[in-house]
Amino acid sequence: MKRYGLLLALVVALAACSKVNVENYGKIKVGMSYEEVRAILGDPTRCDDVAGFRGCQWGDEKSNITVQMVGDNVVMRSAKNLK
Repeated sequence: MKRYGLLLALVVALAACSKVNVENYGKIKVGMSYEEVRAILGDPTRCDDVAGFRGCQWGDEKSNITVQMVGDNVVMRSAKNLK
């Protein structure tokens, strides 16, 4: 039983440490490279590449950060339900 309590505490702590938050969203600036954004947010949940445009999302459908890039540079960013 003690192990389950420890495991639950670890899961809660990791969820609280999500990189998808208001503070990190504020660090993302137009002109940054994909690698600079990745250094802040980690690996994206998904990316879509279409004709030189890349859209990447970190997080899930309820809470996320989306970054649009042309080539390797951020041109637009948006967020949904950040804490």
